[in-house]
Amino acid sequence: MPDPQLKNLPGAEIVLPGLADLEAGRTGVNASAVQAAAPRLRRAGLDAPSAAGGPPAAHLLYRQLSAELGDGAHSRYNAILDRVASFAGAAELARRG
Repeated sequence: MPDPQLKNLPGAEIVLPGLADLEAGRTGVNASAVQAAAPRLRRAGLDAPSAAGGPPAAHLLYRQLSAELGDGAHSRYNAILDRVASFAGAAELARRG
């Protein structure tokens, strides 16, 4: 699927900046979300790197959100991962044609 079409998928606001952050060597919530979903994103045809060593990316994502949001981290964590899953599902469907 061409890159311009990716921008229209649900969750693109998380996945595309996350991929750009990882490519640039930056860490953050979007990058951690992409790494947490890397296997599924790769199945959808994206070059999504997994976390290398250290804690699992999903744990790191939760820690980042907890530091930022405190008690609100849990609902935001679930919402982010839901959006990334929506993106992956839509990308998989688009790839199949």
